[in-house]
Amino acid sequence: MKRHAGGMTRGDRFSDHSLPLFARDEAKTTAELQPGKQPSYIRDHRKRLRDRFLSGGAQAMPDYELLELVLFRAIPRRDVKPLARAMLDRFGDFNTVLSAPLDQLSEISGIGNAVICELKIVEAAAHRLARARILQRHVISSWEALLDYCHTTMAHRETEQFRVFYLDRKNTLIADEEQARGTVDHVPVYPREVVKRALQLNASALILVHNHPSGDPTPSSSDISMTEQVQTAAETLGITLHDHIIIGKSRELSFRSAGYL
Repeated sequence: MKRHAGGMTRGDRFSDHSLPLFARDEAKTTAELQPGKQPSYIRDHRKRLRDRFLSGGAQAMPDYELLELVLFRAIPRRDVKPLARAMLDRFGDFNTVLSAPLDQLSEISGIGNAVICELKIVEAAAHRLARARILQRHVISSWEALLDYCHTTMAHRETEQFRVFYLDRKNTLIADEEQARGTVDHVPVYPREVVKRALQLNASALILVHNHPSGDPTPSSSDISMTEQVQTAAETLGITLHDHIIIGKSRELSFRSAGYL
């Protein structure tokens, strides 16, 4: 009986019936790692994709080929193009695949823990890179980077998320904090808690951000009312509310630019 990591046997926890995709992926990968098992057409195809990526960057590649590059590590010896196509058919584009919930990813035949792990590593790297471009930076002069970060982390979420950017007197970002998560069309926000946290951080200004999973960033009446409550509470304590940004699928709405602030 084969013994797995942690000292467990296959029969202890991971039966073929309980986790068929993971067990099959793992067994396939182990077998295919043997020398001489990889067909030359797969080896040549992978080399071509890697060379094209290195020479031309992501702009030179469609979404399914970028997905193939990610899948190469999870499935070292098998043709992954059909799986990349299946993922795009299910989720639409590269970004949505990366941000898809784990349970939805695992519904696709051929996706096991190894594939999910690689996808989520890429997603986490994208979030950290985007965040690094704005943290401890002057936000007003880094506005496009701020919007890029918001779209990267929030545009493809299936439920609403509310976060606050806290700034010091020089409008340098000192904290980026998620305040609440909600449903597909609502997220609970407590203006008093937002302002209380600003005092704890010695922040002088705020930027509110939340997403609309519907894709339409048009503010609802509750969005407008909540923003007014935060602004009133903040002004009472000498804290400035710079903006409230609603993130849609492909565009955003700024309360300040739209005349709501």
